[in-house]
Amino acid sequence: MEKNLFGDTFFNKKLFRLALPIALQSLMLASVAAGDAVMLGSIEQDSMAAVSLATQVQFIQNMVITSITGGITILGAQYWGKGDKKTVNDIFCMSIRVCGLVSILFFAACCFLPTQLMSLFTNEANLINIGAGYLRIAGVSYLLTGISQCYLAIMKVTEHAGRTALISSVTVVLNILLNAVFIFGMFGASAMGARGTATATLIARIIELGWAILSSYKKGYMHPSMESMLRSNKPLARDFRKCSLPLLGASLFWGVGFTSYTAIIGHMGSDAAAANSVAAVVRDLICCMCNGIGAAGGIVVGNELGAGNLAQGKIYGERLAIMSFIIGFLSTAIVLAVTPAVVKFMVLTDRAREYLTGMMVIMAVYMIGRCVNTVIINGIFDSGGDTLFDMYSLAVMMWCIAIPLAFCGAFVFHWSPLLVYACTCLDEVGKIPWVMHHFRKYKWLKDLTQSEKSSTTDC
Repeated sequence: MEKNLFGDTFFNKKLFRLALPIALQSLMLASVAAGDAVMLGSIEQDSMAAVSLATQVQFIQNMVITSITGGITILGAQYWGKGDKKTVNDIFCMSIRVCGLVSILFFAACCFLPTQLMSLFTNEANLINIGAGYLRIAGVSYLLTGISQCYLAIMKVTEHAGRTALISSVTVVLNILLNAVFIFGMFGASAMGARGTATATLIARIIELGWAILSSYKKGYMHPSMESMLRSNKPLARDFRKCSLPLLGASLFWGVGFTSYTAIIGHMGSDAAAANSVAAVVRDLICCMCNGIGAAGGIVVGNELGAGNLAQGKIYGERLAIMSFIIGFLSTAIVLAVTPAVVKFMVLTDRAREYLTGMMVIMAVYMIGRCVNTVIINGIFDSGGDTLFDMYSLAVMMWCIAIPLAFCGAFVFHWSPLLVYACTCLDEVGKIPWVMHHFRKYKWLKDLTQSEKSSTTDC
């Protein structure tokens, strides 16, 4: 492993110049969920739990969108490092077409089948009713999300991560402020409760997309060309599919798996569902730094690999692997430190507070695996097109071990919600030895920009 972890000024400056805006963007997005939980939790426990369950639909959509924008990051970072801006624009346009179709499908499902969707996550009639009302409004915002994420992803690849952070930060602050207005009925607005959070989200997404489109026409930025939007680049599309489809498989495995965790605990009563909702918000807030390092690290390593500097890419990858463990242990300490304040602050029943305390302690251990896997799998491995490993590891650890164990614990053996929650955390921790073994094979050390010379690219 690389010993000179903090001595390379160029690497550190480039990494953190990208990582900090991306982490801030992740923090801002997680802050919306935190704001929803705090505001709705101050009114009614069921509203908070219902919205948390309803947003699992968007969570699944985000998994699909992430796999597509992941293709932008993997191929885009390498072609950008090579200096091929035309191909980067082709990748951008390709992703917009695919994300647009995905967004339409989720919009239709939420607007026309909200009750059926909520029934997948809980059997509590009140939670289903509240969540369905939320989805009917929020579903319109899902129509815009996919397109805006393509614009923000291409900005990161083309060295405008600061603008993505600014757009996300401002729209998130606006979202939170509008949450307060529509949830509590401030400034003459009607008090809408859970439906108010959906209305605030819709307005914020409209502004986010409009701002991203306007920014793309500024000097030095990239906007989709009409020629590329209408033209199909078959060799590039083949490379894009080879990178994105494994990401999609892994995203769906992970996203549907995480949604299954939520559904399993959601069927164990409103107290368990509420405690899990709060724990999920804390988890997402604390994961922001590892998300930022993982995404930025993938771009930095990808730039070197695309430029043909495989030896330098290997050094950068080894440094990032060490950083992933450091971030993991720091995250564990943070979770334990904030647990008393979180449990005391939230408006919950006594039983829900007990569940939340136990979940936070379990999650503290889980954070080590989450951080290591995020940086190494989603950052280092993906940067070189080594995208199949994530799908294989999720198929084994999550779908063959964690989900069956949690399901049997909840519905067959009738274990306590805390023991079931611990089962849902097994996959990330259990993957660490497997991940490090695969890392040392260095299959991720590949230049993917060879499609000009060859009709296939091994992703």
